[in-house]
Amino acid sequence: MELLIPLDGGSKMPMYEQIYRYIRAEIRKGSLTAGEKLPSSRTLAENLKVSRSTVQMAYDQLLAEGYMDTIPCRGCFVAKIDGLVAIEGGGRNDRGWPESRTNNSGPGSRSGAPSGEKDSGIDFSPRGIDLGKFPFSTWRKLNRDILVDGNRELFQAGDPKGELPLRQEIRAYLHSARGVNCREDQIIVGAGSEYLLMLLSRILGPDHRIAMENPTYKQAYRVLSGEGYPVFPVDMDHSGMRADLLQTSGADIAYVMPSHQYPMGIVMPITRRQELLAWAWREEGRFIIEDDYDSEFRYKGIPIPALQGMDQEERVIYMGTFSKSIAPAIRVGFLVLPGRLLSAYQEKASFYASTVSRIDQNVLCQFLVGGHYERHLNRMRALYRGKHDALLAALKPLEDDFHIQGENAGIHVLLSSRRGVPEERLVELAKEAGVRVYGLSAYFIRQEQNHYPPTVILGYASLTAEEIQEGASRLLQAWKDVENC
Repeated sequence: MELLIPLDGGSKMPMYEQIYRYIRAEIRKGSLTAGEKLPSSRTLAENLKVSRSTVQMAYDQLLAEGYMDTIPCRGCFVAKIDGLVAIEGGGRNDRGWPESRTNNSGPGSRSGAPSGEKDSGIDFSPRGIDLGKFPFSTWRKLNRDILVDGNRELFQAGDPKGELPLRQEIRAYLHSARGVNCREDQIIVGAGSEYLLMLLSRILGPDHRIAMENPTYKQAYRVLSGEGYPVFPVDMDHSGMRADLLQTSGADIAYVMPSHQYPMGIVMPITRRQELLAWAWREEGRFIIEDDYDSEFRYKGIPIPALQGMDQEERVIYMGTFSKSIAPAIRVGFLVLPGRLLSAYQEKASFYASTVSRIDQNVLCQFLVGGHYERHLNRMRALYRGKHDALLAALKPLEDDFHIQGENAGIHVLLSSRRGVPEERLVELAKEAGVRVYGLSAYFIRQEQNHYPPTVILGYASLTAEEIQEGASRLLQAWKDVENC
């Protein structure tokens, strides 16, 4: 088939995004139907007189969001999407990013490996972040500005949900950047995901069964099981948690990380998100906990809107954090409760005081208001993308022996042995070479459910480009003859 896409060379919107938006709109309104074959990227590029990479970027985004399927040796086809909810980010500019609001290993340790002293050598820890570009001077100045005589009331008890101006800024950011639809009164600020999950357990009550992705973020499992909930691991496929297995699990709450599953790095397409929402809507009392811990870091295409923004029945409980995007020590996270849970919060949990100091909340609020957070995010995206590209390039010699996955989002990648070399052996050989890598097996609730090939995880955020290159070189030497060990 031939697509006649009107491109505007004078627009500020990139060509790839014009192509992506046009095809997405045609699919949404039914002009392109499920199963219809799309032109190849080469053919479309020739017809539109643009580079093939431009078309490929548009196709990659459509594929990531579930609007398109690829079949090996056959081509690209329009995906079957039933009941798709249109999501338009309310504060985006013409590049799909949040408008500037400038006026002049928990998520911070998302690792199944035990914490401890860093080994001498190169540590590919998935827990680290790069603090070298953190605007310390700005943060100090905001602290000084807030701690003036006129702000003595900040040392009094504040709103249990968190400071209203901060919640207003979080609401605005979530709406523009993540497509989240909420009011300020639905947001609860707290110190870390562990506290927020414990608070959520008080709101939900004890009579629930929770499904979690398998493998998963073990700290969330420890908290939820520690609160007395039966937890059921649900296997994933290439799109994330399998909705058919969720249905048969007997759970009535699903804990998922659709924007970037930890640790597998899967970005859940819209088709699977619709399936999960359909599961939640099917019976009263079902909820989805959406943990959106590091959605800010996506290196291919534009960010996919949050699952919460697609929810028409108020069944999604949204969780976010500033630990990855600013610093782990900030320890500021937030819940966005569905409207239907607000009365339960008022009755069962409104007497719990906020666990984040009012001073820290106000500093963070001013960091957002002044545009410092947006500028910091842009710097970190560029920095992490550079490290991401450096790591993939350095790992290229390993591609014959390892399948590399989880790239293009987050701050870690996974390497799976094509030859079945045991995970423990890979970790041991790396350690002998002065490199720390982390086994995937640590992220399973029950080890007998690990049906994946031997896999190790490499985080790169806290390493320099030189350390990444050196670490990859050591791994290449350590693992090159591993089949003979």
